[in-house]
Amino acid sequence: MTAEDLYGRLDDDDYPAYTMGRAAEMLGTTQGFLRAIGEARLITPLRSAGGHRRYSRYQLRIAARARELVDQGTPVEAACRIVILEDQLEEAQRLNAEHRRTAEAPGPPDGA
Repeated sequence: MTAEDLYGRLDDDDYPAYTMGRAAEMLGTTQGFLRAIGEARLITPLRSAGGHRRYSRYQLRIAARARELVDQGTPVEAACRIVILEDQLEEAQRLNAEHRRTAEAPGPPDGA
């Protein structure tokens, strides 16, 4: 692997760069919380060759949102469902905006 390949992975939001311990430390939570949101299928960490959980930056952002809801008193399962629905809504809004841009784009000239 070249240094350029490695640098490209550092910018990849989906690259599983963080161990469970480091992810929990970054989120200010416990490893048990990460296991719980994994069991609730909010995030599915990748596994290293040795079977250890590895998390991406995208997964850490999702976990941070779930933690915020749990800290506000929402049960873990409900927090996970809320985050999933928020993520689905964001994706639907992105797709709608993309379709609108495509529909509003000028077409080819007549007779072309």
